[in-house]
Amino acid sequence: MNTQLAILIVYVALLLGLAAWATRLQAKTAAHNKMLSYLLAGRNMPAAFVAVMLIGLAIGGASTVGVAQTAYTKGLSAGWYNGAWGAGGIFVGLFAAGYLRKMRVKTVPEMVGLMYGPKTRFLSVISQLLVMITITSLQYVAGGAILSALMPDVFPSLRHGMVVTAAIFVLITVMGGYWASGLTNLVNVVVIYIGIIAALFQTFGRFGGLESIKASLPPGGWFALVGSAPESLGGWAVAGYLAVMITMAVSTQAATQIVFSAKDEKTARLGMVVGGVIILPAGFLCALFGVVAAAKFPGLNPALALPTIAAELTPLVGGVFLAALWAADISTAVGLLMGCSTLVLEDIVKKAYKKPIADRNQLAVSRATVLCVSALSFLLALTVSSILSMLTTALAVTTSFTLLILANIYAPRLCKRAAGFPVVLASLILWLVWTLLPALESASPALEALNIRGFFKGQLIYPEWLVCLLIFAACAVFGKNPADKLLPQEDL
Repeated sequence: MNTQLAILIVYVALLLGLAAWATRLQAKTAAHNKMLSYLLAGRNMPAAFVAVMLIGLAIGGASTVGVAQTAYTKGLSAGWYNGAWGAGGIFVGLFAAGYLRKMRVKTVPEMVGLMYGPKTRFLSVISQLLVMITITSLQYVAGGAILSALMPDVFPSLRHGMVVTAAIFVLITVMGGYWASGLTNLVNVVVIYIGIIAALFQTFGRFGGLESIKASLPPGGWFALVGSAPESLGGWAVAGYLAVMITMAVSTQAATQIVFSAKDEKTARLGMVVGGVIILPAGFLCALFGVVAAAKFPGLNPALALPTIAAELTPLVGGVFLAALWAADISTAVGLLMGCSTLVLEDIVKKAYKKPIADRNQLAVSRATVLCVSALSFLLALTVSSILSMLTTALAVTTSFTLLILANIYAPRLCKRAAGFPVVLASLILWLVWTLLPALESASPALEALNIRGFFKGQLIYPEWLVCLLIFAACAVFGKNPADKLLPQEDL
């Protein structure tokens, strides 16, 4: 049997075994509320699990395949994607985690709805689901690309790899719930770093070391962290990454659900800060693969930068690296699928069906949601081209939630109930317009001449914050009824 395939099979079997074990943990912590255990690990996750859940969510397909893809043309500065993720985790740990955990809510729309009303809550569910389905689709693309590139005899096309990737993600999620996410991520994070570091050592040895790689690169700032050369990301792009990731970390359901699941406020703060620190170097390590590919494989499709380098490794190291890349994908996708499941159950099904729902029926809804989201994500994945650009654009939509939540924490007097719905709606409309802008510009020379994307340095996060702040400020001045200040509450 192919060595890489054998390692992958053993690794998947280990993860499935952990997911099965998680069902036992779930049963032990479910005496008072089975669904609280399935969706939020009984709000009993220790700091180590909080940290690895954050790391697992952050280091996914975008952080490995996507970063290497960008680094193929932009050099080491592409690693700021994960550097910004780490900064986001640290920011939440220092300034928001304690507050979020204290509220004892289960979803971001629930929190926003308590402050700004039911209409805002409903629109928030739609927005969050759209964002997380988009991000999940990117994990399927990355997982499929890894499998098809490294084992073409077993997975002859990208689609074959995506199908297997989606099946494993769904199986782990459905089996063990949030405890399964925590346990598998504990293993995934170790495997990710071991695999990446081992592969880097062998890659540099295989291609003659750093000096040989530098000599093969075209002139430019390939190893600059920030620069003006075409081969590196400029200050505006790096600042955009930081703005997106800090914004997202405060209010994306998949990220905040980690905080909601922590044992207590102190645990939530510590876990987020530690996780953020551990995340910081991952992107720059993966960017090195893209730089090596640019040096040794000119003219390559950038999306194949990392898989191409991985194919040059020995079977043993290549197998471990393959497991590491897949671990990154799994850890992110499972957290996203659990987030979607929680949103649908808590903010749609329970709101529509007023009577109490039996635990077994809630569990069935959660698992059905995972299947539906996976199917939608798979269809969307077939249209994905650039992983990082699509992901950062989607994450910018969380600006509205972050603004509404942070304002309620630090400037409650400015929060008016009327602000919630228009701020969230404006954020969604901006995302739609930004996505359609290239097609609109090609059809309208006048619109193309305005160069709207160029004005905002190609970063949606800048107009998102500008527009959301303007609408929020107008409501603060002209709105009459104050938004409700959230107070700690008991689990329902």
